[in-house]
Amino acid sequence: MQTRIPCVLMRGGTSRGPFFLASDLPADAATRDAVLLAVMGSPHEYQVDGIGGANPLTSKVAIISKSKHPEADVDYLFAQVLVDERRVDTKPNCGNMLVAVGPFAIEAGLVPAKPGETTVRIFNVNTESLVESIVQTPGGKVTYAGAASIDGVGGTAAPVKINFKSAIGAVTGKLLPTGRPLDVIDGVDVSCVDVAMPMVLMPAGQLGKTGHESAAELDADKELFKRMEAIRRKAGELMGMGDVSKMVVPKIGMLASPRNGGTITSRYFVPYSCHKAHAVTGTVCVASACAIPGTVASRLVKLPPAPQGIIQLEHPSGMIAIDLDADFTAGKLVIRRAALIRTARRLFQGEVLIPAAVWAHGAGAQRNPSAVPSAVAA
Repeated sequence: MQTRIPCVLMRGGTSRGPFFLASDLPADAATRDAVLLAVMGSPHEYQVDGIGGANPLTSKVAIISKSKHPEADVDYLFAQVLVDERRVDTKPNCGNMLVAVGPFAIEAGLVPAKPGETTVRIFNVNTESLVESIVQTPGGKVTYAGAASIDGVGGTAAPVKINFKSAIGAVTGKLLPTGRPLDVIDGVDVSCVDVAMPMVLMPAGQLGKTGHESAAELDADKELFKRMEAIRRKAGELMGMGDVSKMVVPKIGMLASPRNGGTITSRYFVPYSCHKAHAVTGTVCVASACAIPGTVASRLVKLPPAPQGIIQLEHPSGMIAIDLDADFTAGKLVIRRAALIRTARRLFQGEVLIPAAVWAHGAGAQRNPSAVPSAVAA
């Protein structure tokens, strides 16, 4: 006997994973995590007994529900399912998966579509922050066809505009969790910054790299990972996050001067491999760090003290741009706008099956269509 769970597989930005309604999953976190491990096929290096893609970018889950927040329409809980460990991490956020939340919420009947475009107000449960997603809905229906393209994804699709409304201190509650724009750990300059995603920013040159290596080249350097992980763990302590050895946050950003007309070059680590492109939340963090005097990022860019307009980050697959309107005065960063244009696509809808021994709830039973909106409604 197996348990059937309504599921929609979606691509958001340069990531991919299953989307669930919270009402279709166990209410208690321990059973929910066991279900997600079974769904993805973890722990296993190939996730062959699940629907995971054997890569951190494709072992992600989004859980959506109606929001009780007065300024939000839906809640978004992100879960990173580790590939080769029996662990689910709900501490970080994922901005790429976030891109698909708006379209999913509309098609699941959680948010009514409007002619032209629909704004979905999202409360990110992981970081307790608000985000606006503007989805193309001509004729009152979500469209995925369009002319927008993003590096790291082939073809074109309809644009999804993402605006981070409250990103500062997303996890630690502080813009600069150590209280300083620059620290030195193990002889390496680091900036610990928390905007949308807590990150430890390091200059590539001090790690013996140019910062322009491919993701595969960096992944092959195991000594580099050992060195960066040691720094990340010590940074976690300084940031007030305690022992982060079993956490995927803070994330690592290896920074360098741009080569291809961008503002800055970034290699984003997740943290045990290099992102093939760049995380959306990481983009917000790195771009914001460019506005803070004294950080590793600000020392690498040729900008006025507060960057305005389009900030372009060069990454392994090309470039990602953010429309940033920010000021740093009197030790405080004010972000009026941090908006990106990304794309998403609905890939599959149906039911994912897991062993009833993991969760027997409703095993083999038909879903009551009148109870709540269906995850696969479209």
